[in-house]
Parts: sequence; C-alpha cells; structure tokens
Amino acid sequence: MGKFIRLKKGFDINLAGKAALKISNTEQAETFVIKPDDFHGIYMPKVLVKEGDAVKAGSPLFHDKKNEKIVFTAPVSGEVVEVKRGEKRKLLEIKILADKTVESLSFNKYSVSDLANLGREQTIQQLLSSGAWINLVQRPYGIVADPAETPKSIFISAFDSHPLAPDYSFIYKGQEQFFQAGVDVLKKLTTGPVHVNVHSEREISPVFAQVKNAELNKFSGPHPSGCVGVQIHHLDPINKADVVWTINPAGVIQMGKLFLNGILDTTKVIAVAGSEVSEPQYYKTYAGASVKKFLANNVKSEHVRVISGNVLTGTAVGKEGHLGFYDQMITVIPEGDHHEFLGWITPSASKVSFHRAWGLFSFLNRSKEAVVDSNTHGEPRAFVQTGVFEQVVPMDVLPTHLLKAIIAEDYDDMEALGIYEVIEEDLALCEFVDVSKHNVQSIVREGIDLLANA
Repeated sequence: MGKFIRLKKGFDINLAGKAALKISNTEQAETFVIKPDDFHGIYMPKVLVKEGDAVKAGSPLFHDKKNEKIVFTAPVSGEVVEVKRGEKRKLLEIKILADKTVESLSFNKYSVSDLANLGREQTIQQLLSSGAWINLVQRPYGIVADPAETPKSIFISAFDSHPLAPDYSFIYKGQEQFFQAGVDVLKKLTTGPVHVNVHSEREISPVFAQVKNAELNKFSGPHPSGCVGVQIHHLDPINKADVVWTINPAGVIQMGKLFLNGILDTTKVIAVAGSEVSEPQYYKTYAGASVKKFLANNVKSEHVRVISGNVLTGTAVGKEGHLGFYDQMITVIPEGDHHEFLGWITPSASKVSFHRAWGLFSFLNRSKEAVVDSNTHGEPRAFVQTGVFEQVVPMDVLPTHLLKAIIAEDYDDMEALGIYEVIEEDLALCEFVDVSKHNVQSIVREGIDLLANA
C-alpha cells in the first residue's frame, strides 16, 4: 500500500511562458546527438563508429571502457556526420543526420504474458544491447546504473515540480500499456518494490493511477517535491552500502516499447517554454534532437539563453544546440549578461526571490508569473550562514555544513552529513536562494566524484 508524504519546505518559482497543452506539427529536427557528458560515471568512452557510417536506432555508438556491457546506442537512424572531440581527444558528442523515416534494429519481442516468465539476466541483456539500460540512474552518486548490482528498490517520479515543467498527464497520455510493461520489466531487476510517486494536488494520469506491480505513493508540497532524491529520502533512505535505482517515466515507456515491439523507440514529447518563446507548446521528437527547428520564428528576441532542461538544473546549449538525453523540455529566457547598478540590493517587483527583504513585492504576489533572466545579481563571496538553505531542502540533511565539508574535502563529514542521499538537483534551490552566489550544484558534484573515486 502506498504512502502519503506531506512536505512543507521548498519554493515554487512561478515563471511566465508555460507551454500550452497542444503538440506542434513543426518539421522534425535534422540532426541528433548523444553526449557522454549527459551521463555521470562514464569516464572512458570508446567510439565504435566513424564519420560516414550508416546507423539504425539501437546501433552501438560507444561504450564505457570501464564497463563494456554498458553500450550507448543511436537514438535515430541515419548517417554519422561528426564525431566531435575536445582537449586530449575527449569525446564530446556523436552527431547523426537523421533519415526522414526512422528505422530500428530488431530486438527480442515479447507478449504481455511472456514478460511474466522473463528471467532477470535475459531482461538485463536486452536492455544493455539495445541501449535502453542508460535510462537507469544509480543512487548514491547519480551515475548510470551498474548491471552487476541489485537495487533494494527502484523509484519513478511521476511528476515534475521544476519551473515551467511539462505536464506529465499530457505528454504521456495513452501510454498505459507501455508504462505497465516497463514497470513489469523493472520489477525483475530489484528484490524490493518499484515506487511510482505522484503529486496529491494535481491530476493523476491513468498511466500512473492504474499501474500494477508497483507502490503508488502521493506527495504534496512545493518544489523540490518532484525530485526523486527527496522522494527516496522519505520512503527508503540511502545509507553508504545501499543501492537504489531511479528512472523517469519516458525511460520506463521506452523499455515497455522495447520488450513489446522489439525496437528501441526514443520518441518523446517535450515542452518548449519560457518568457522569450512566442508560442510555448509541445513538440514530438526523439532523444538528442537539435533545438533549431523548435525555435525557428518562435523566439521574441535574439539575445536569449536557450537551456536544455529547466532554469534550475538545465544546461545552456545555444540556438544550435541539442536536447540532453534525460531532458523533457527546452527553456528560453532573456540573457542576463548586463550590469545592474546596486542590483544585488535594490528591491524590485519584477524579480523573483525567496528572501522577503530583497524581493518583498514578488513575495507578496507569488501567484503572478515572473520574467527572469540569467543574471545572478552579484558575484561569489564568502559563505553567509543564514539558515535559508534548510528552509528549501525538505530532507534531514544540513546543506550549509555539507557544502563546507565538500569544499574542505572532509570525507568523514561528507558521509556523516548525508552526501549519499543527494545529487545536484536535490540542492538546486540552494543555489537559487544563496546570497553568497556559489555554484552549489557544481560543489555537490565535486563532492560526489571525490567519494566515488576514493
């Protein structure tokens, strides 16, 4: 039986430019990429293709030298037009010029009844060979899951509480059969439960409400209630020796299609949102799509920041960039590279702030949609211990002390203060409310990498 968790700490950032509930008929993107930097824990990718090679969806592109079983495959069919490398020949991305009609390699196909008799090793092999395995993320560390491990539970966050987040009830409409098949597959990978977590105050899609072989839990409260790390903390906390896997609903559906249809289908519906988008709406595409087609004649000004993902945790990719593997949205906001005299202290009704003194007007009218840019309104300075971090993190951790322990590279304190329970997105709000302007998410990742490689 599922649980109900009420969260009070956190902060909802109400931004202008939410996507309208309609899917555009815009022409499909021409190029698609897969980037090793989208996946933590992949340090030595070995490229398996060269420029000019023809590939199909599911064709191997590269694998991790540390674990050759984990293969990264093409999201679409077409021609490999670029294997882009950086300093010391580091692999940055593999770009594919897509066919007009996507073709896929064929994998084993199963009926719903066959899934019930499928063995764990057989399941893992199909996920690895197709590339669908990389949808699984392992906690602690937030890395691609290790197939040699057996997680004590698997978590699926069935809602997103980030600013301008896509509506899961809309983008997954009609996917009940594939989501259920994906959950049945996941159930074979763990000795514990599969948790599907929904928001109690939002419409719960039949895709999630009718799921079987899983525990349906309800959460209430502001962001970061939709972050799977927060959900794990309240349902099945992680200790040093524990392993928990997470996956987003798109990955679950992809797994369901793989086993029922025998193909790797990376189709996804994404939101293109933000105050600088002329017509915020949804688009149907594939993983790793170029953002160019979605933004053509659809951006209000030239001086904007294009983000793959949301404004808190996303990556700036520019107008020529591509969608990140795990991302479900593209956000476009004004660029904030201007200087504002006394901007760090001047109260304003147009700025969003968690602090009452600085953003009093926005604090009193939080229902109003705000337009924000990427300006930090200040530069990094010494840590100011205000206690504000603890007000936006609904977990039994001490964010300020944890961050200081990471900076000091104090391994014992990092472990004692809860680093095994968090990744970047869990503390992203700390970066937003930090008067000291620290790159909190980068600090968290540095600490995780220190422990992971110790």
